[in-house]
Amino acid sequence: MKHLFAFTFILLFFTQCGTKKEPLQYFSESERDSLLTDMITYVYVPAPYANNQTKFDAKYRPFYIKSLPSFYLQNYFEADNGYAYFFMIRPVGSSPVYRRGVLGKMKLDPKTHKITEFEEIVNTPHMKEEEVREKGQFLFNKLIEKGNIQEYLGMNQYIQWPDSTLRYDKPTHTWVSVGSFTIK
Repeated sequence: MKHLFAFTFILLFFTQCGTKKEPLQYFSESERDSLLTDMITYVYVPAPYANNQTKFDAKYRPFYIKSLPSFYLQNYFEADNGYAYFFMIRPVGSSPVYRRGVLGKMKLDPKTHKITEFEEIVNTPHMKEEEVREKGQFLFNKLIEKGNIQEYLGMNQYIQWPDSTLRYDKPTHTWVSVGSFTIK
């Protein structure tokens, strides 16, 4: 019985250690920064003179590159279902103290690493960065373990959106009020 317990513990330990969650296990630093810049384009405000439709135009990319130091790709995991799950830490307005976590999923073109599908699953409330890391890590682990975090949506200390008023609209890549939600 002792041997079975020890074997099970060792197996679980190495299984967890083998789970690739660090972005640099998948990408070089420059590839990671390029991908993060693409992700920022989806989750951040449009560049000056851009809107939600034009913000992906190449002429606005310098704005998102300039924003790169304010964002951090905390975790990244490529699942067997073809999706890559992510946990990103981003700024909150102009606050130097508070941050927000964004968890989502996307698909990448295997040759170019360009995003072909993107969805924010949850946003955390505004918190100090240490708290964002802790709570976001918990949510990320549950997301890759189960493929969703439906059972945690009521935890308002961890998840601000979606809630009863906002849902993520995939066609526009924005959070919209429930009454204006587009179904496609």
